Amino acid sequence: MSDPLDSPLVPPALRDALRMAPHNAPLLAHVAELVLLSGGFAEAEALFKRALALDAASTTARLGLASAFFQQGKHGAAHVLVEDMVKQPSAPARAWLLLARLSLHAGEGRLAARHFLRARELDPLATDPALEAELAPFLPARPAAPPSPPPTASATEIFSTDFSAGQPEPERLPAGDLPPSSPAASSSAEPEHPELTFTDVGGMERVKDEVRMKILLPLRQPDLFKAYGKKIGGGILMYGPPGCGKTFLARATAGEVKAGFIAVGISDVLDMWIGQSEKNLHSLFEQARAHRPCVLFFDEVDALGANRTDMLKSGGRQIINQFLSELDGVAASNEGVLILAATNAPWHLDPAFRRPGRFDRILFVPPPDAPARAAILRLQLKGKPVAEIDFDALAKKTDGYSGADLKAVVDVAVEEKLRVAMSSGTLQSIGTKDLLEAIKRQKPTVRDWFETARNHALYANQSGLYDDILAYLNIKK
Repeated sequence: MSDPLDSPLVPPALRDALRMAPHNAPLLAHVAELVLLSGGFAEAEALFKRALALDAASTTARLGLASAFFQQGKHGAAHVLVEDMVKQPSAPARAWLLLARLSLHAGEGRLAARHFLRARELDPLATDPALEAELAPFLPARPAAPPSPPPTASATEIFSTDFSAGQPEPERLPAGDLPPSSPAASSSAEPEHPELTFTDVGGMERVKDEVRMKILLPLRQPDLFKAYGKKIGGGILMYGPPGCGKTFLARATAGEVKAGFIAVGISDVLDMWIGQSEKNLHSLFEQARAHRPCVLFFDEVDALGANRTDMLKSGGRQIINQFLSELDGVAASNEGVLILAATNAPWHLDPAFRRPGRFDRILFVPPPDAPARAAILRLQLKGKPVAEIDFDALAKKTDGYSGADLKAVVDVAVEEKLRVAMSSGTLQSIGTKDLLEAIKRQKPTVRDWFETARNHALYANQSGLYDDILAYLNIKK
């Protein structure tokens, strides 16, 4: 690549200034920002790298480089940079906005909403209207006619799982003092009854066995389980890279046992009014208890159960305390309720959730192995026009692919066949060759996750929680 300073996007006066002072890191970062805003993403990347070589701690250069990566579609590299930035207390709101954009691009809408709220909390002026519009389904609703606020606290406090220090901490309403919620209290929490079953889920046998032991077998053999004092239900936390079927399995669990299914996201719980978030959470548990047997599923549970030691004084701490109280069944028994939770970042979850009796089974959900990949491809191609397909050969070529990646492979192959079919006017069958071509175009998306997970497994694994990650990566401690 030629010298990025020669780009016509660099103002001549600034180019001359840098020729005279090539080691001026702030000036380099400033010029790189101008080039980035002008659309010179590759040139900006090179300039930001020069600035970081001179000043590795420059927040402007690091955030600018992450933005340049994002604009060029290098989302993995951008995510690594910005995720490292937001670990610092001084991380700017713009870093959280970029992380929200990256999370949304990865299909993690609720997590993106959490990051967006954090950015708005740090700086209400650092907003992104287009991003906010895309996140609208995941953001807490704003009541049209809010009730009068309590006199002892600000009515404009918006609950998030990470407030800054110095704000008044609301008093937590104990579970026993919460008003009993009726099954009709929240129409959005009415249980679904999924038709999926375990036969629709490729692989994940270990997780299926745990689910069977906690709810399926106790329902089928109640006397045997009663003799051993084992109750129906409990808590299972699934963690692993995105796109590996955690949410899909949760729905299939409800279908397998013909139970109700309630999916809970951050927007179902968080509320801007003091004490309302805890009531919302209590209401969701009451809904599940009123419809036993029921599967209560918390997607991206770390958004509601972040580590309290990172929060100082915040409203989010009270939500976590309420969550733990509900898991313990302080106000009412959870028998007959299977509480499933999924997270891509278990290292952000408060350790109290891992206590026996809460999420007492913590299961790693890795990308599917070869037999599971073949099974997933069979399920994805079911009902589509296919020729003879060598699923074993395809499974060998897709090592490290998540379930979502495999679905994308099938989608790419289907789109190609649709183009041909529309041109020829005849139905085209999908064959092994078509899928192999699609595999070349669709690369696995979980590698960045494993880079982060590997560091936690190697350097923050005193309890052995992440041993399964090391085993998957063939790393010996």
